[in-house]
Amino acid sequence: MEGDALYSIGELARRTGLTVKTIRFYSDRGIVAPTDRSPAGYRLYDIDAVARLDLVRTLRALGVDLPTISRVVQRELSLPEVAATHAEALAVQIRVLRLRHAVLTAVAERGLTAEETDLMHKLAQLSEDERRRLIGDFLDAAFNGLGADPAFEGIRRSMTPELPDSPETQQVRAWVEWAELVADPDFRVGVRRMAEDLATEQALAETAGPRRDLGVVVRDRVGPALAAGIAPDSRQGDSIVAAIAAHYAQVLGRPDDAELRRLLLARLGGMSDPRRDRYLQLLAVINGWPAPESLVPAFTWCIEAVRVRRER
Repeated sequence: MEGDALYSIGELARRTGLTVKTIRFYSDRGIVAPTDRSPAGYRLYDIDAVARLDLVRTLRALGVDLPTISRVVQRELSLPEVAATHAEALAVQIRVLRLRHAVLTAVAERGLTAEETDLMHKLAQLSEDERRRLIGDFLDAAFNGLGADPAFEGIRRSMTPELPDSPETQQVRAWVEWAELVADPDFRVGVRRMAEDLATEQALAETAGPRRDLGVVVRDRVGPALAAGIAPDSRQGDSIVAAIAAHYAQVLGRPDDAELRRLLLARLGGMSDPRRDRYLQLLAVINGWPAPESLVPAFTWCIEAVRVRRER
């Protein structure tokens, strides 16, 4: 029977597809020891050696080192234990490779300098605690001191990036760009100003009653005008601007006059910042959310429409 047969090292090589030299190497290491020797002193192996060599070849292909393989073959370690350890190590390697791929791709696409490349690499390699500190520093600068309104806590959470433990390349790239964006002092000032405007509007709403968000009103009013190709300075735009201005007048509790239109322009200007739009896009990529709708075209249309009517 085949199970009782003994094979020379050459026959074992033909059965396993390994070279004689490789089998002899594993044999010398005690990983696949010979079962017996021929009268002439040549090594002989039983059928179990075929299975052991197949296992060795598989583990080597998976990157397991020879000392560990020897312990598995000798049953000093269980295969599931080894698999779990190496899977964990591979997960770390995969994360590192994704970080490197993200940085190199960004360098190639954006034509970064050596200094910018170094900064990007450092941002990509931040630990979880370091990322948390960076995120907290930005959000504190935006919202601290604006009161304990629960709405602000919700906004803060909605603006928080949560990079997964095993991020995809595009998430790493988005995280690095996000970190670069929030380090921009001018962007921080703009976000803080929007937060202060929102705090003022919410404080007024406590006495005047809740109002729809200005961004939602602009989207709903201007979106159809954009789709229809209505120009900001057209007569058809008069009613749109009037409705938006009336809404903002109600929010601030003041009449729709020249000063109200000035305040409206300033508010729309902050909300139309393309960097705000980019922040939300990056946040969606990092957090695995659906891509947000860009409101920049609607804000841009509205700003032009209000400005034209102020100048008439």
